[in-house]
Amino acid sequence: MQAAIIHGDRDVRLENVPDPVLATDGPGSGLDAIVRVAASCVCGSDLWPYRGIDKVEAPRRIGHEFVGIVEEIGTNVENVRVGDFVIAPFHICDNTCLNCRNGWSVHCLHGGFWGSDPQTGGSADAGQGERVRVPLADGTLVVVPGRPDPSLIPALLTLSDVMPTGHHAAVSGGVSKDSTVAVVGDGAVGLCAVIAAKRLGAARIVAMSRHADRQELARQFGATDIVPERGEAGVAKVKEMFDGIGPDVVLECVGTKESMDQALRSARPGGQVGFVGVPYGGPLEVGTMFSSNVGVRGGVAPVRNYLDELLIDVLDGTIQPGRVFDAEMPLSDIPAAYAAMDERRAIKVLLRP
Repeated sequence: MQAAIIHGDRDVRLENVPDPVLATDGPGSGLDAIVRVAASCVCGSDLWPYRGIDKVEAPRRIGHEFVGIVEEIGTNVENVRVGDFVIAPFHICDNTCLNCRNGWSVHCLHGGFWGSDPQTGGSADAGQGERVRVPLADGTLVVVPGRPDPSLIPALLTLSDVMPTGHHAAVSGGVSKDSTVAVVGDGAVGLCAVIAAKRLGAARIVAMSRHADRQELARQFGATDIVPERGEAGVAKVKEMFDGIGPDVVLECVGTKESMDQALRSARPGGQVGFVGVPYGGPLEVGTMFSSNVGVRGGVAPVRNYLDELLIDVLDGTIQPGRVFDAEMPLSDIPAAYAAMDERRAIKVLLRP
């Protein structure tokens, strides 16, 4: 089979790799499944190693978002059947340990992440390929009832990461009915955060975006206002829109020092920042938090815990996060897919095997 391998800075290749096989020994034997990938995608966080910010020490599989059809199951798998269409969260979990039951499946005591060391509970397999071995299949995979219409596959694919991550930003920020919200970041996660804020009842949602196509999509998702300014001008503009003090909640969906600073200084005194951007910046400005009483909560999203409720809204059309995919390419064009994301010519690229 073929899969994407990252070799170093701006060097992703499609290569032949061994077919995945069910584990036959060790603690995870009998608990995994083989999934034939129907669609995968490039994530903004995949760009960190691609750009050389996260150093690639040796060639490895890459990709953590995929949906597909179960082809094989281990002898002890009970909730997943051959032929099921499934969503794979970006993290592996058993969905039964104490952390999972507490709502924090991303911190599963027995889980891991795609592309990580299988000896630590991860999977050397990753999502940008033709087939994947899924450890802890009963806990990790979410079965989509029936066989979904092909038109739903992009939306279902967002449930593996960006839609629950945007939702996590909104939940962490405490968005509720009639909240006022600003979203920092107009990538796929930021746009999904707009959807999430609207879904949770926000009365006014400001999308901070400088790109016309993303601004329009944000409006269609529920943004009531657009602010293209950044820095001091952006803070001033957002505060001006909310009685000179700022919105109740700011959702930080980028991860840089500048984006977090923008979020902290835009929220009203006593407001809240919900952050989900993978942090690649300086230290958190505790002094700003202290002087403004702005709280900060968030982090890596417990995707598996959010999937059941979000899946219902995707299947009935209440939300349409699949529209964040503005480009689709065959897996064979993986270098072009990464380049399009890196150069911001695409919001998010969907890959078909």
